[in-house]
Parts: sequence; C-alpha cells; structure tokens
Amino acid sequence: MRFVFIGASAVATHTVEILINGGHEVVIIEADKEKIELARETLDCGFIHGDGGVPGILREADPGKTDLLFCLTGNDQTNIIASLVGRSLGFKQVVTQITNPQYEHICMELGLKDTIVPARTIARFLADMSVGQQALDLSALIKGDARVFSWVVRPHDEGTLADLNLPEETRVICLYREEKFTLPKPEDRLRAGDELVLITHSRNLPELDKRWGAVARLGDGQR
Repeated sequence: MRFVFIGASAVATHTVEILINGGHEVVIIEADKEKIELARETLDCGFIHGDGGVPGILREADPGKTDLLFCLTGNDQTNIIASLVGRSLGFKQVVTQITNPQYEHICMELGLKDTIVPARTIARFLADMSVGQQALDLSALIKGDARVFSWVVRPHDEGTLADLNLPEETRVICLYREEKFTLPKPEDRLRAGDELVLITHSRNLPELDKRWGAVARLGDGQR
C-alpha cells in the first residue's frame, strides 16, 4: 500500500517507520527542510519539501495512487485545510489530527470522517490502565458486516430516538452531550450538537450516509 504524510512530527515518523518495516511505500511532505534532513537519516521513504496544504504540492504526492493521506502537522487549522484540499484532489481516505477537541464537530460538519485526537486517546488509555481496566480495541469487537456510524444531531433532527426512524439492524450504542457519555432511553429527546453513535449492518451505510453523511464519522472493523 501507499501512504502520504503531511508533517514529520514524532507521531508521523514513528508511524512511517512501522509502515516501512511492513513493506509499504511512504511519502512525507514537510515544510521545514531541517526536519526532512533529520528524518532522512532514519527513514527510507520519499520526501517532498513544501506546504502540504497547497494543491500543487499535494498533487506531487500522486493522490490517485495513494491509499491514505495523514495530516499530522502540529497545527489544527493546517491539518483541516490540508485534509479538505487532499479530499478535493482525490485522495481515497484522509486522516485529520487535531489537538483541540473543539474542532472535532467542525471536522465532522466538514465531512472529515476520520479525525483523531491523540492526547485524548492516550489519556483514556492511561486512565483505564491506572485503575486496572483493560482497554479493548474497537477493531477487535466490530466484526463481519457490523459497522459503527456516528453523527452530530442538527436542529431538524431534534426529537426522540424513535423519531429518527433508523433502518433495520441499527441500534443506538451511546450518546455524547457536551463531551459527557450517556446511554439514552427511547423517550429521551435529542438536542442539536449531541453526537449519536450507532451500530448497524454495512448495507445500511449508504442510507445513513445520505441522511447524515455531511456530519458523520464512519467506523469499521478494519481500522
């Protein structure tokens, strides 16, 4: 497989090293020439010197032949813009890193479905580990035709869960309201800004994406 990384951050370079050892082709786009020279010493991959948010630079990375674009600079706005540009150029899948969770809903509204908040993920893992809990990888639980779909409730979606008229073989897993986890009851009313997480059959994804795709995140057992 072929992967393109924008930003030679520590997360990016460690991920690149693992991918290279797995026999994959990798290209790193980095605006800081010194970072490129430093990375060259340990990483056997391609490098492009330039701003990854500029269309001309991203075209050099050959979007059509790339399986996944990672936007992992240290700047949230840069990552969001680069992700949008990458998507418009035809990258098959784009991963957007943000450090400020306040940007998460914005990413979802922009259709950037694969958004990661590394600090939060690490914090949750460490908190669970500190109290003796075993963190389970979602990819180990979601198998076969099962898929996870989450989206942000908009004003015209407000109402009870029954009002959503979800497809068959679709169930609500949980709801996040102001970053707080809850298990909603059928009679509970949804509010604009709530994030609803569903589990569904893969055949329902086109319908769900048509209804809420602009404000959704898709998940499957292959990540």
